[in-house]
Amino acid sequence: MRAPFRKMHGCGNDFVVFDERARPFGFTPARAAALANRRTGIGCDQFITIEPSPPDSHADAFMRIRNPDGSEAGACGNATRCIAHLLAAETGRPTQIIRTVAGNLESELLADGRVRVDMGPARLDWSEIPLAGLADTLHLDLAAGPVADPAAASMGNPHATFFVPDLATIPIEQLGPVLERDPLFPERANIGFAQILAPGRLRLRVWERGAGLTLACGSGACAALVNAHRRGLTDNRAIVLVDGGELEIEWRSQARVLMTGPVATAFTGEVELDDYPA
Repeated sequence: MRAPFRKMHGCGNDFVVFDERARPFGFTPARAAALANRRTGIGCDQFITIEPSPPDSHADAFMRIRNPDGSEAGACGNATRCIAHLLAAETGRPTQIIRTVAGNLESELLADGRVRVDMGPARLDWSEIPLAGLADTLHLDLAAGPVADPAAASMGNPHATFFVPDLATIPIEQLGPVLERDPLFPERANIGFAQILAPGRLRLRVWERGAGLTLACGSGACAALVNAHRRGLTDNRAIVLVDGGELEIEWRSQARVLMTGPVATAFTGEVELDDYPA
């Protein structure tokens, strides 16, 4: 079975996108992982399928997000912008509602070509993130090597943000795999490392659970801004510099988090699904 796909990215955070609204391909975690492999598959940070929206969801489409290991993720801000851009071109409407396992996300295609997504409320209670037990999510009792005292938040998936004086000195590829699987996080966690540059500007790198170090993490950027503002380190609106570009994040009225950033299509193609294990 040959299946068309689109390779897209937001600030270098890259995705393989399959549209299953008219024709389901029946992707299993194993096949998604095989296609996400950068050596023997198409290669991506997240594997995305567009599916029919559930009845009564009031959404334009459902977006399913899988990590490169085949596990399912609850949210991906950069992927949401990519899918919103596709749906806007398809419908001719700048505004879209995209359903995920974490709920509905509203989006808007702006005049400058960027896409703004309402990522919903930041969830700050330990049980919502979730953590393994009662804890102060503004100051977690967690340390590894040169980093300690992170703050935690959920943006549809769990995030912990460490604030560091010099991001260049942090061995993220050594610390990330250990912290991601710390017993404090029963569902594992995305681990962010942030350096405050100014009240409206911060630098961020994120070790994503199931994906590793990526060029950008939209939900991680949202969590970093929320956690930084909670600690009084930034304004409620800031530019977040990631390896692949920059994202504008706003924690509006300490409720919903808005993320604005670019979208790009790298290429389109077809793949023979039978060449990959089901």
